[in-house]
Amino acid sequence: MAHPELERCIQVIRALRHPTEGCPWDLEQTHKTLLKYLLEESYEFIEATELNDPKLMEEELGDVLLQILLHSTIAEDAKTFNLESVAKTLADKIVRRHPHVFAKNQKNVTAEQVTTKWQEIKIQEKGERKYSIDQKYLHAPALESAFRIGVKSTSVNFDWSDHLQVMFKVEEEWQEVKEELPPGGHYNPERVKEEIGDLLFSVAQLARHLKINPEEALRDANKKFIHRFQKVEDLVKKSGRKLEDTPQSELEAYWVEVKKS
Repeated sequence: MAHPELERCIQVIRALRHPTEGCPWDLEQTHKTLLKYLLEESYEFIEATELNDPKLMEEELGDVLLQILLHSTIAEDAKTFNLESVAKTLADKIVRRHPHVFAKNQKNVTAEQVTTKWQEIKIQEKGERKYSIDQKYLHAPALESAFRIGVKSTSVNFDWSDHLQVMFKVEEEWQEVKEELPPGGHYNPERVKEEIGDLLFSVAQLARHLKINPEEALRDANKKFIHRFQKVEDLVKKSGRKLEDTPQSELEAYWVEVKKS
């Protein structure tokens, strides 16, 4: 099966990484320097999907592919792996973990059975994990990680009994933040950072107990803030001024007006 445009894309990325004729910026990049772009492009694809915009999804998925091709080309230059080995590793894993599709003697299974079998095969491949909660729970945005840690904790009987107990914990953590911020403005940044982290973790667990995904809740709150802020900016522009030239008290008045509307 030919994929001429995919092959052209691979050659374009190789040209960017050509040691003498390539792009200076691309030649400076490493696996680590590119990580933030992989995250950013993934989130842009998520946004395009939420907007249900196929054309934008196509474009953003291309940007995700760019990151995959860049990482594969960097690895190929270092002789560690390449796009072909990445594809082989993926295809082999998918075939192994889907015996109901690729093995003739395993048909008519449910989605739940597929999930169970996937986990069983994964354990066979990688072995039992030493701890119930380990580093794999950090492989997500921090708020989502906190949510997943809580889900796993409750599965091993380590959790608050109800959301009221978690509310008390949130209050306790908030109090500890306040204790690290005494009057006078002098505080220990590391201690404050630690306590705010504890507070955010507890809030994530409160959301979980209320059947709310905290990552989704915060994304919705971010969208709401941006929507309202843009309306405030429109009002400021109508008055003939710029945001930076408008007193904070007036911006607050505009904000209240937007919230009411």
